[in-house]
Amino acid sequence: MNPSQFKAITNRYGKLRIAIVGDFCLDRYLEIDAARAEISIETNLPVRNVVNVRPQPGGAGTILNNLIALGVGEVFAVGFCGDDGEGYELRKALSAEPNVSLEHFVQTPARRTFTYTKPLVMRRGKPPEELNRLDLKNWTPTPKPVRERLVQAVRALASRVDAFIALEQVDFAQTGVVTSPVLEALHAARRANPRLIVVADSRRGLGDFPPLIFKMNAAELAVLVDAKRRLSPAQIRTAAASLAKKNRQPVFVSLAERGILGALPTGEVEHAPALPVRGPIDIVGAGDAVTANLTTALAAGAGLREALELANAAASVVVHKLGTTGTASVREIREVLPLVR
Repeated sequence: MNPSQFKAITNRYGKLRIAIVGDFCLDRYLEIDAARAEISIETNLPVRNVVNVRPQPGGAGTILNNLIALGVGEVFAVGFCGDDGEGYELRKALSAEPNVSLEHFVQTPARRTFTYTKPLVMRRGKPPEELNRLDLKNWTPTPKPVRERLVQAVRALASRVDAFIALEQVDFAQTGVVTSPVLEALHAARRANPRLIVVADSRRGLGDFPPLIFKMNAAELAVLVDAKRRLSPAQIRTAAASLAKKNRQPVFVSLAERGILGALPTGEVEHAPALPVRGPIDIVGAGDAVTANLTTALAAGAGLREALELANAAASVVVHKLGTTGTASVREIREVLPLVR
């Protein structure tokens, strides 16, 4: 990619409208001052003193943060939170972001707000040390009235947006935002408008998803194609190309330190190597940055190679941000992206 191509693509970001249909959660960072450690008089157990609390959107909210950092013109949050304190914090954090619409974000007493509580031990001159995480999740199927409101949101936005991102963050099917009816609505929207970009990513795997643009890692691809063992680079290439042809939709496979591979239904396959590591890294949030940047680049008219390069550069920016689920701005991506002159 040369500087003119980079500028032409990223200049279109401000005109885009993108909807995120997914499991929004609250990332609550508890900063613990290691120098203030003490022993409880009552229990004789160590006490960790929290000196700062940093709430920010996580899960699908991390993708939203990345879209905002890229300067996307309007971002629609399609999801839910509980009628609880964590839900208040999550809505407050989401509404603080510019260009974010919460008109299709459901607050309901029927659900708990998905929360990741992340204790961090802070020591002067050292990277934060993350302790065991404390999670708040929903373990029952999403109630029908909530599902129906989310389906209505997808249908209402289908003619208004340039792209959808469907992110499933839950461990058990049908317990989050991306339920079967919601997937059916997204698939119907894409069939009605073949130019609509719909990117799907799920930590459970995409085996029960309709044919959308798939973004996954190599292990998830192996499960999807029913491989009995870890796939070699050549097998990943073949499997991704075959899946793209079968689904008639692009397939993207993140390969950690080996970069990202993309395949189109036409048979075109590209691999973009990861950028060099420049110091200590924290991989939290890198996958969401890739999803956000692939979607935005494609919606802005980028080709396969260009989208891969932009997503790779974004991941490189994010992994070098320690102790937080970071984002990558266009300026930051430009600083690390090797451009051909």
